[in-house]
Amino acid sequence: MAKGNILIVDDNKSILSALEILLSPDFQSISTLTDPNHIPTELRKKEYNIVILDMNFKSGVNSGNEGIYWLGRIKETHPETSVVMITAYGDIELTVKALKLGATDFFLKPWDNNKLLATLKSALQLNWSKKEVKQLREKEKGLKSEFNRDQKIIIGSSPKLMQVMNLVRKVAKTDANILITGENGTGKELIAQEIHRISDRSEEVMVNVDMGAITETLFESELFGHVKGSFTDARESRPGKFEVADKGTLFLDEIGNLSFHLQAKLLAAIQNRQISRIGSNQMIPFNIRLICATNKNLESMVNEGLFREDLLYRINTIQIEVPPLRERGDDILLLSEFFLKKYTDKYNKPHLRINQQALDKLIKYAWPGNIRELQHTIEKAVILSESNVLKPDDFFMRPLQSAKPGKMDLTLSDMEMKMISHAIDKHNGNLSAAADQLGITRQTLYNKIKKSEK
Repeated sequence: MAKGNILIVDDNKSILSALEILLSPDFQSISTLTDPNHIPTELRKKEYNIVILDMNFKSGVNSGNEGIYWLGRIKETHPETSVVMITAYGDIELTVKALKLGATDFFLKPWDNNKLLATLKSALQLNWSKKEVKQLREKEKGLKSEFNRDQKIIIGSSPKLMQVMNLVRKVAKTDANILITGENGTGKELIAQEIHRISDRSEEVMVNVDMGAITETLFESELFGHVKGSFTDARESRPGKFEVADKGTLFLDEIGNLSFHLQAKLLAAIQNRQISRIGSNQMIPFNIRLICATNKNLESMVNEGLFREDLLYRINTIQIEVPPLRERGDDILLLSEFFLKKYTDKYNKPHLRINQQALDKLIKYAWPGNIRELQHTIEKAVILSESNVLKPDDFFMRPLQSAKPGKMDLTLSDMEMKMISHAIDKHNGNLSAAADQLGITRQTLYNKIKKSEK
């Protein structure tokens, strides 16, 4: 028995009885109506896979207009429901009209039992397929929403940041390729997310790819995908990032780290707007908005023969330079308050605040690690705080270098501080990572930094 629910609507009770007897052995549930005006109520009460609908309900009227009307009402409220029309009049034009308006099929009175059963089972399969497609679309929409949900806000009101945001608003509605440049930790990915958020592609996914983290051997597989068996570990077919980002935005971070010979493959994909998976000759077109980012000077790399000039032209229709934190003035204070709220909530220290002297220290510091360094600095201060007020001594920035590079008359203490400074710089202000590199505990590193600031 097919697990399908059928509603039969016909003003002829003999027809209803005959169909109910015929269909009951093959379907889960059969319901009948003689009055089509009850259709909306019945469809709200129960989920039906198929509606068998008569074309005419008034005696002496053979136009089929009533059936056409109720077909439209059903498809309007329950588009996945299969509607099979039934009539005693073989009017081809009327049948074609019903099919165009969404009817799944039709049959004539009197009917052939086997043909009718085959028609209804096909209609049931179509209903199941439509519901599955709807569920997949809803799931896809939910996944896209989840991908885009973790949208970090851009905080600040400094003139330099406002210039950037004005440019972002101008270019977001276009499909122009964008290159975002700036120092490490300035928030280039946030700018890319904002462009996607206010673009016409915002309902689709934004796919992030860290070009610096992809090995050369996996480059093509990651970006273009592969088919099952195309190489040793290809146990199943997998789409690449270009396919996944179709109709959305593809963000290639650290584009300056891509080796020269792989740049040619990326350029070919961007130019041709199509790719082929590893192990396949089939070309797959894609429709993406491309955004790239780098902390390197790509023009200098072009002059040095390290970056393709034609690729630079392709990715750099519009360039957005994100200012370093040291040039954003009071934005440092706004960001400090934002991170303070974030980490006092996280570490359950709701009454913690920063005093004015500490704020002065924060705004005067150059922040070579930019926003990322400020974030780490605030978090460390919150974690290690012993009172409800954070003072200047609670914030530990990178120690100043005590000697110029190449100067040989350094003390042991000077050498130690240079090593500490280098480690902290390498890990963007993350003391735990710097301590691991130096082979000391976090507390030991903390004590050495505090000693150097006295």
